[in-house]
Amino acid sequence: MSVESILGRKVGMTQIFTEEGQVIPVTVIEAGPCVVVSKRNIARDGYNAVSLGFDQLREKHVSKPYAGQFTENVKPTRHIKEVKIDDIESYNIGDEIKASIFTVGDTVDVVGTSKGKGMQGVVKLHGMKGGKATHGSNHHRRAGATGNSADPARVFPGHPMPARMGGKRVTVTNLNVVQVDEEKNILLIKGAIPGRHGSLVTIIKKSSGKGE
Repeated sequence: MSVESILGRKVGMTQIFTEEGQVIPVTVIEAGPCVVVSKRNIARDGYNAVSLGFDQLREKHVSKPYAGQFTENVKPTRHIKEVKIDDIESYNIGDEIKASIFTVGDTVDVVGTSKGKGMQGVVKLHGMKGGKATHGSNHHRRAGATGNSADPARVFPGHPMPARMGGKRVTVTNLNVVQVDEEKNILLIKGAIPGRHGSLVTIIKKSSGKGE
């Protein structure tokens, strides 16, 4: 099994048109190029994998401990991620993994971090109704009662409360690759993926099928 995952950067969303005039919303992803930073093997580590590096760093931004993860022929990168594979002998440290590992019609999963929206109340976060909107009301967007006072005299775990919204790892499954620009390492994937513009995403190939 060869490497079927790649790190990329979300560029944004746009739309393309088919020959029949159908509009397809797509997300533009700068997919790699990624470099093989290191390898893992069953004898030493208990599993086979390669570590992919993405987004090259300038030397002045690299600490000595971090630079120790890279060999002389591999320049430090901002992101490193392990990808499990069976055939590690086919890859050498310093090899590049590009967007060309994908073809039009591939089905992929995309992993990213959703947009962080900070601390939010129960109306926005949980969709609660809130209180009356009349003049003098002190209960417009509050959570209301959260538990009995005497018994059990506590709030049960899991009760909807104000909390931090977004900023979580999200996986969107079964998306189709509709275009591959091998020269510029650009993928156009049908639909939306999590994260803000410029955020890191991981694209994982599932299968090759009939795309749109």
